[in-house]
Amino acid sequence: MRRTVDARVTCQVGQTADMVWSVAVAHGPVISDETLAVTVGGVPMVFDEVAADAGARLHVVRGVPPGPLELTYHAVVEGQADPAEFSTLDDIVYRRPSRYCDSDTLYPFASAQFAGLEGKALLDAVTSWVGGHLAYVPGSSRPIDGAVDTFLAREGVCRDFAHLVVALLRARNVPARLVSVFAPGLDPMDFHAVAEAYVEGAWHVADATGLAPREAMVRIASGQDTADTAFLSVHAGMCELQDVVVGAVIDPALPVDDPRGLVQLR
Repeated sequence: MRRTVDARVTCQVGQTADMVWSVAVAHGPVISDETLAVTVGGVPMVFDEVAADAGARLHVVRGVPPGPLELTYHAVVEGQADPAEFSTLDDIVYRRPSRYCDSDTLYPFASAQFAGLEGKALLDAVTSWVGGHLAYVPGSSRPIDGAVDTFLAREGVCRDFAHLVVALLRARNVPARLVSVFAPGLDPMDFHAVAEAYVEGAWHVADATGLAPREAMVRIASGQDTADTAFLSVHAGMCELQDVVVGAVIDPALPVDDPRGLVQLR
């Protein structure tokens, strides 16, 4: 399995900014022909790479001056990574409510709706419920919306679907997290967000949108919610996003996704 991924992000920096980018493929699979560049007005910027959870690689650019900024990324991913590990800390952190996955508020509903279910049966039921009760509507949610907002609105985009899956699973005491991915076959193509749950002794991916085959996905970053996995965080200054173009293809062909099968992000 060979997956080729690309990203191009442009924005206008209004005031000197510190930025954290999360667009690179996480450590795990063999990565070749990889390039990452950040320029402002055509001038290359220096960045530092910082290791994060589950092999994620954050790229920090400090003191970005005002002007037109462009980030470009390209990588070829050969084969598959080993299955993601599960630690004692994971077992603690990924059961907790978080900023966008307010599982404590959803506890009464989850307890009633999914009573008596556990393991794969619970994961299937939660994924099916979210996919069946939410409409995928581009532009329908706000950046500040969490799982409860999505539950009430009954619509959203991929991150909203994933937040609700994660929150409902945590409400049933299952460790669950959000993962940003490159997703070959996604239409329209973009960065994608899915849920990952620890069931049946391993991390397994759930995508209630059903928009791309899970076996083809490539991990970028993992965390409690989108606050940990956003492709860009601006910690100082001002930046206006202008355009995001993402590409992800697989060779030899897209796999067929069985929605009832257990799939690991590799």
